[in-house]
Amino acid sequence: MGEAAPSVATLGELRATGWRSRRVKDELRDNLVARLRAGTPLFPGVVGFEESVIPSLERSILAGHDVILLGERGQAKTRLVRLMEQLLDPWMPAVAGCELRSDPTMPVSSFAKQLVAELGDVTPIRWVPRDERLTEKLATPDITVGDLIGDVDPIKVAEGRHLSDLDTIHFGLVPRSNRGIVAVNELPDLAERVQVALLNVLEERDVQIRGYAIRLPLDLMLVATANPDDYTNRGRIISPLKDRFGSQVRTHYPRRTADEIAIVHQESAPPPTDVDVVVPAFLDEVLAELARELRGSSHVNQRSGVSVRYTIGARETMVASAVRRAVLAGESVAVPRIVDLWPVVPAALGRIEFDTLDEGREEGIVADHLRRALLTVFRRHLAGVDLSGLVRAFDQGLAVTVSDVTSALALLEQVGDVEALPVLLAALDLTGEHPGLAASALEFAMEALHLAERVNKHPTGEPGQWVIEA
Repeated sequence: MGEAAPSVATLGELRATGWRSRRVKDELRDNLVARLRAGTPLFPGVVGFEESVIPSLERSILAGHDVILLGERGQAKTRLVRLMEQLLDPWMPAVAGCELRSDPTMPVSSFAKQLVAELGDVTPIRWVPRDERLTEKLATPDITVGDLIGDVDPIKVAEGRHLSDLDTIHFGLVPRSNRGIVAVNELPDLAERVQVALLNVLEERDVQIRGYAIRLPLDLMLVATANPDDYTNRGRIISPLKDRFGSQVRTHYPRRTADEIAIVHQESAPPPTDVDVVVPAFLDEVLAELARELRGSSHVNQRSGVSVRYTIGARETMVASAVRRAVLAGESVAVPRIVDLWPVVPAALGRIEFDTLDEGREEGIVADHLRRALLTVFRRHLAGVDLSGLVRAFDQGLAVTVSDVTSALALLEQVGDVEALPVLLAALDLTGEHPGLAASALEFAMEALHLAERVNKHPTGEPGQWVIEA
C-alpha cells in the first residue's frame, strides 16, 4: 500500500497537525498539479493517449468537472478510471464507525454529528486508504434506486424511528462512497428513474427515498463510461444528467502501429515458463496491421469496434501454436511463423461483430484482411530485397511442404541453401543463430511471393498442411 497510515487517532490530534479539509475535486486538482510540476507519469501503462486523451482528462480534473469517457470497447476507459485513484491522498481521516466516511471537521451522518458533539476532540478517527476511495459499478438495467442511493430499513422503522430520520435509511453505494470517486461503467444502461435519483444526489444534494427528502451534502467525483453509439444516438442518458457532466473525453483505438504493439506486449499473457519463446517483430506488425484492417472494414460492425483485446488474443494464439509445435518437435525455442497466424482467424472470431449480410463468411473475411496485412508488412520491410534466387529455386522444381507441426530444421532442409537469407534476416531485423528465426523469415518471404502470385500455395489434403511450388 506504500506509506503507513498516520498515527493520529483522535480529532484533537488531527487538528494539532494542521490538517485541513479539502473537497475531493480539490484534492485531485492539487495532486495533479504537483505531479505535473514534478514530471511524474500520471497514467503509467496507458499507451497512445499521451497527445489526445490524457491532456483532455487532465484539463477536466483541473476544472473540477465530473467526467464521462466515451469510447468503444477495449479503449482503456476502465484503466484510466482506476489510475485516477492515484491522484487521491494516500490516507484520508474519517470519523470511526461512520458508514458515510464523514469528515471529522464536517460530519455528514447523524451518527458522526452526534459522536463529534458528545466527544469533541477525543472523537476517534480512522484512516481510509486511497484504494478504498474508488467505487466502481457496472450499470445494468436491473439496478434499483435502493442499490445506488438507499432504501428505508424496515427494522429501524420498527424500532420507533420516524421515516424522515436519516437513521432509518440503509444507504446505497453512492452515499457510502462519500469523499471518493464513483465510477459508473456503461451509464446509459441505468434505468431513467435511477438516473434521476443519481442526479439528485450529485447536484441537489438531497436523497429522495419513498417520498422523503433528506439533505445529504455528499462530496463526490462522478466518472462515467459509455459507448458513443449509446450516448449520442439512443439518448438513453437523461438530459439533466448529461448536463451535469462538465467534460466529455473521447477515447480511441491506437493510432500508430507501434502503440498497438506496445500495448499487446504489455498485456499479453506470458508463455509457459518451461518453454523459451522468441517472437519476430514483423509478426507483431502483421497482427497490428490486421487489427487496423478490421477497424476499417465495411464487413465489420464498427459500432462495437475491434478491441485491442482482439490483437492481444491473436498474439497469444499465435504464440501458443508455436509452443505446441516446439513441444511436439522437441525444439528448445518456440519461434512463431506464418503458419501460426492462420489459427488466429477462427480462434478470435468471437471478439468481432460482423454485418448480418456476411453471416457464414466471417472466416473468409478475416483471412482476406490477414493477407492484406501480410502484404503491407512485406512491402514495408522487403520491397527492396532481391528474392529472385528463391523464385528461381521454385522455377527449377523446389516444392516446400509446411504445416503447424513442421519443425524449423525440417523446413530449412527442404529449402536448402538460399543466397538471399542473410539479407532477408537483416531486412527483418532478426539476429541470432536459432534456426527458428531463419525458418520464420523464409516462410514469410514464401508467403509474400505467393500473395504476389510469384509462386503457388495450395493445401495437400492433409489437415493444416500446404505445399508451396512454382
